[in-house]
Amino acid sequence: MLKMGLKKLKICSLWSVSIWGFVVLSLLVNMVQCQNFNDYEVNNQDVLPLVTTLVNSRLSNLTTVLSKDISEQASFCIKDPEAEWNKAFNFSSNLDFLASCIEKTQGSIMQRVCTAAEAIFYFDAFFKGSNGNTLKPNRNCNLTSWVSGCEPGWACRTPSNEPADLENSQVIPSRTNACQPCCEGFFCPRGLTCMIPCPLGSHCPVAKLNDQTGICEPYSYQLPPGKQNHTCGGANVWADIRSSGEVFCSAGSYCPTTVQKEPCSKGHYCRTGSTSEKRCFKLTSCNSSTSTQDLHAYGIMLIVATVTLLLIIYNCSDQVLTTRERRLAKAREAAARSARETAKARKRWIAAKNAAKKHASELQSHISQKFSFKKSTKDPEELKILDRTRFEEDEDLYAPVYTSASSESLSSSAASKGQMHEIEDDIEKHDIFDVSSHDRKSKGHTTKGKQPHTNSQIFKYAYAELEKEKAKQEENKNLTFSGVVSMATNPETRKRPLIEVSFKDLTLTLKGKDKHLLRCVTGKIKPGRITAVMGPSGAGKTTFISALAGKAMGCKMTGLILINGKNESIRSYRKIIGYVPQDDIVHGNLTVEENLWFNAKCRLPAHLSKPDKVLVVERVIEALGLQMVRDSLVGTVEKRGISGGQRKRVNVGLEMVMEPSLLILDEPTSGLDSASSLQLLRALRHEALEGVNICMVLHQPSYSLFQMFDDLVLLAKGGFTVYHGSAKKAEQYFAGLGIHVPDRVNPPDHFIDILEGIVKPSQSSGVNYKELPVRWMLHNGYPVPPELQQTAARISMPSASPDLSDGISPHAGIDERSFAGELWQDVRTTVEIHRDTIRHNFLKFKDLSSRRTPGVLWQYRYFLGRLGKQRMREAKVQATDYLILLLAGACLGTIGKTGEENFGAIGYTYTIIAVSLLCKIAALRSFSLDKLQYLRERASGMSSLAYFLAKDTIDHFNTVIKPLVYLSMFFFFTNPRSSFAENYVVLLCLVYCVTGIGYAFAIFFHPGSAQLWSVLVPVVLTLVATRTQDNEVLKKISNLCYPKWALEAFVIANAEKYYGVWLITRCGALMKSDYNLHEWTLCIGILILTGIISRLIAFFGMITFRKK
Repeated sequence: MLKMGLKKLKICSLWSVSIWGFVVLSLLVNMVQCQNFNDYEVNNQDVLPLVTTLVNSRLSNLTTVLSKDISEQASFCIKDPEAEWNKAFNFSSNLDFLASCIEKTQGSIMQRVCTAAEAIFYFDAFFKGSNGNTLKPNRNCNLTSWVSGCEPGWACRTPSNEPADLENSQVIPSRTNACQPCCEGFFCPRGLTCMIPCPLGSHCPVAKLNDQTGICEPYSYQLPPGKQNHTCGGANVWADIRSSGEVFCSAGSYCPTTVQKEPCSKGHYCRTGSTSEKRCFKLTSCNSSTSTQDLHAYGIMLIVATVTLLLIIYNCSDQVLTTRERRLAKAREAAARSARETAKARKRWIAAKNAAKKHASELQSHISQKFSFKKSTKDPEELKILDRTRFEEDEDLYAPVYTSASSESLSSSAASKGQMHEIEDDIEKHDIFDVSSHDRKSKGHTTKGKQPHTNSQIFKYAYAELEKEKAKQEENKNLTFSGVVSMATNPETRKRPLIEVSFKDLTLTLKGKDKHLLRCVTGKIKPGRITAVMGPSGAGKTTFISALAGKAMGCKMTGLILINGKNESIRSYRKIIGYVPQDDIVHGNLTVEENLWFNAKCRLPAHLSKPDKVLVVERVIEALGLQMVRDSLVGTVEKRGISGGQRKRVNVGLEMVMEPSLLILDEPTSGLDSASSLQLLRALRHEALEGVNICMVLHQPSYSLFQMFDDLVLLAKGGFTVYHGSAKKAEQYFAGLGIHVPDRVNPPDHFIDILEGIVKPSQSSGVNYKELPVRWMLHNGYPVPPELQQTAARISMPSASPDLSDGISPHAGIDERSFAGELWQDVRTTVEIHRDTIRHNFLKFKDLSSRRTPGVLWQYRYFLGRLGKQRMREAKVQATDYLILLLAGACLGTIGKTGEENFGAIGYTYTIIAVSLLCKIAALRSFSLDKLQYLRERASGMSSLAYFLAKDTIDHFNTVIKPLVYLSMFFFFTNPRSSFAENYVVLLCLVYCVTGIGYAFAIFFHPGSAQLWSVLVPVVLTLVATRTQDNEVLKKISNLCYPKWALEAFVIANAEKYYGVWLITRCGALMKSDYNLHEWTLCIGILILTGIISRLIAFFGMITFRKK
């Protein structure tokens, strides 16, 4: 019986579960198909949750339809429509407000909720410029039909026989029945008789009437007049925060649902429109009901850390370089000391060797006299040479021995045999001065094998070679003529490529003015000789050497300039030509050695090893007497360095370290005392003895300097040649004309005084100083220009009376031009000069120098090293820039604390102006301060591309650091919703962009004008970019302004973090500014592209234009 009862009970339970499941399923189907739930017992707490879930499902379907329709118009402000609507209308976490509304409306909630057509009608108003408070007339609310549901905060239901299709987006249904106040959690706009769910982040309670003001609070609408039974309803509008700020969940509170509002607890902060509270960072103070976390502690910590770091950089910027220089100086001093000791030991060894050789020779001659009756047939002169110089190398009298350093193969005519050979072999085996592993071959290479690689080894090699060369100089002083000839023909003596420059009828005329700067100059300058170019002021001396060097710009040149007898451009030999300008164009923030070493690395042959390059630099420092100041900064206007004379010698040394074949100098002795000038000339004499062709301009050298010149080119005013030949024969030539140099008068001074007209030749000579150019032409048989034919004829007829007039036939008349004609001529001349400059910079010549210098990548590396040192020495300036940015970030961060309705656009606008201005001013220093140095380096053949890329690469450090410095203050003061990384990326691209524009300003304008442009451009472009609402032309212009894209990127990154109740505010602000949420990447790309284009323009201007 018990088993039968249990079996019947189980069967009954299964039937009951099946029946209940069928009932619930039927109920669900009916409820889904129905819209009116008052047929069901909505007050029944068991049924209400199910009905609430179904209503939420229908609302979700409605929001899905709305997202599809509205997102087409709002695509510019909505990235992911589904995600955005989910953040705004996903009420699944708490459906209490829906249950309350179902009970309040007795289940007619779905007949009161707006259909897709009504919702679209409402949201369309925002895209047409409305604020949501005033809607156009529609089917239910118009001039003839205005029910209570049309008032703000109220809603009606559709008729029972006309169910509303919520997904219908075309037709607004009739909805005028059973009007009542809007449910809490919904808003009912004025002009619509339906309810729309309030988005998450809003607070939509039922309003209460304020008896004193007559306003339904917390909203701002009033009761309609004449309707006694009308009461305050629910919320009336959802729009942007300016129009409907009362709907937004207030700052300091959070709203988990649209009907619930909670104050923010201590240790948390709640922004406007928050749905949850956020925990504050550590070390921040967050009181209860606070809207932002107090980040002043982080700000103070960052300020202290940054200031400390800047102070360390400010005070210790030079310590790194100083320590390294000190270590190098110790290694160098130790190497020099070791080399001197080795040289002394070598002298002692040579003395002992000579004594042994002499003793062996005497012993051999004594034995020969006893056992042989043969007489010596040696030439006495040869014996004399052998006795004195058998062990010496071939070298010239003044040379510092630029020869192969293979000192083991000292030239000795080993005529002696027997013991002599044994002694020689023993000496070679035990030579204390053995640096054979580092000796240079005839071409300047170190021998194959073990190479010196440490600083100590390199310095030992270099100073050992220098001591050898000094020893050879002492030995060469006693050479006879035969010894000199033997030395000159020694195949191991290294000679540089020879360059002979000849010129015929060289004439230079200034374009546009038909003024002759040089006239009919003919002659040549030869390798291995020093040629002095002299003459009074205005004689065209600098113009002459500029023409020889291929640097004459703005002039029309006629005649021929031949290189080694061939009509080739001098620029084809640019790599082996040195040009020393009149001004001391040297990097002031580098030491003497760093200036010379950089030029040596970039301009010496690429195959030359580092030890050999160090040897070249050390030799030049030794020759110019710069040992005591080698580690001293050259100095600038603001920071004093070495003396003016030392600076002048460094200026010359920059060209000597590249071992030129042709060296042209413009007044190298100006500003030097007689001792320094003599030392410089001796160094140049050593260069000449190696085959270098040296031509220099001088004003009035002393007599001792004048005696060191091989040739003299004397020019008169107007650019005519007065004399060109041996300097020692100049007095003889002028004496033949009756011009004698008085006693105790320096010949060059007297010649220049004659050409200036200060001193007149004696009357007995019958020579006028203005006739001297013609007399030189007649003396050499050169053709005489037409304007000097009369003077030449008069000189050819001695019986003619002397004419002390000008000697040049006067012009028949003066070519007078109108003002317009002169203006047009000046314009043409300017265009021609710029055209010649561009052609000069871009015209390529075949390289005939046979020297392969380091390529672009290696020069880029060398430029990076040099710029790194310069920036480290300018760390104080960099620290000042960072400090200004730090203060700007703090100040603008404080000012930028405005409402969130513009998503921080005001603060970001200030940021763009400030950062653009400060970074452009800083970028000007990169190219404004060393323009002359760049022009000199470019003319010498260094890579402009390597120079520009190195500058830009070094500035990338500031490009990366400056946004961090600025944001460390600005970000924590404004505390935007966008992340620090997003703000940093935008600011990084902005700094990159404005730095490139600063480069262009620095290159195209003078420093004063460039600074003015750097201040005006950011302000003007930002104003244009932010004032485009009512002007289509300005909108198009703003697309060319980088501030527009930077501001858009900032605002987009911040606006994207505003969702839920902020959706309309976001779309309204972006629509007003014509921004697009999808264009953040485009904005970043345009900023980067602007930076690249501006750099290309700057580089083009750098290699094209040359400002005066």
